[in-house]
Amino acid sequence: MSRILAITNQKGGVGKTTTSINLAASLAACKRRVLLIDLDPQGNATMGSGVDKNAVEKGAYQVLLGECTAQDAILPVAEGGYWILPANADLTAAEVKLMSAIGREGKLRKALATAQYEYDFVLIDCPPSLNLLTVNALAAAHGVFIPMQCEYYALEGLAALVDTIEQIHEGVNPKLEMHGILRTMFDPRNNLAVDVSNQLIQHFGDKVYRTVIPRNVRLAEAPSFGLPALQHDKQSRGALAYLALAGEMIRREEESKAKAG
Repeated sequence: MSRILAITNQKGGVGKTTTSINLAASLAACKRRVLLIDLDPQGNATMGSGVDKNAVEKGAYQVLLGECTAQDAILPVAEGGYWILPANADLTAAEVKLMSAIGREGKLRKALATAQYEYDFVLIDCPPSLNLLTVNALAAAHGVFIPMQCEYYALEGLAALVDTIEQIHEGVNPKLEMHGILRTMFDPRNNLAVDVSNQLIQHFGDKVYRTVIPRNVRLAEAPSFGLPALQHDKQSRGALAYLALAGEMIRREEESKAKAG
């Protein structure tokens, strides 16, 4: 059974795309079949996977508008060991065109109806806003994966995102749930970061991943080479942290399957 996870946070600069790329590569390293969907018009996940976004002829734009199937647009990422549905600035136009479309919230879900079963995990890198593209991701997903920095304003943004998840769950996608919260760019020497981290655990309990992603130069460098950190420097703290996260995710999935029975 494929798991579709929307990686989202309406606050920018929290490590959302870094998490999407490195989690995809780490799950692939754990022998899982992974599809990464770039749903951000900036196309950073596409470029960070070594795909030239300006050369994309078939991507998320064409898939959302029904001009081609997802299978036609998906590309292999040889260095990362996963597959990607690429994106570029065309997606901005797609959002405008979808505004007047019937069933506009369900376009991605419809496009993934058959393609999803070829993968163990489908990760959707969402834009840093709660727009129609993000709503499409939430309508298609089983869970919401939230990367966030441990700072004061992040808690306010998280409250708004939780409200949105509940609204989508009630009105569009009853399967949607919060999958987990990932603490990114974490510096344990920062007292505020530690305080916010403790508040997250008190409020969300085991929804907060035990794995913490540290601030790491190698993680920041890797996208400029079009590589996940695991291929850029597999011994770096950042690469090892995402490998640990992939292991934790897989254990969670196996435990929930065992409980379901």
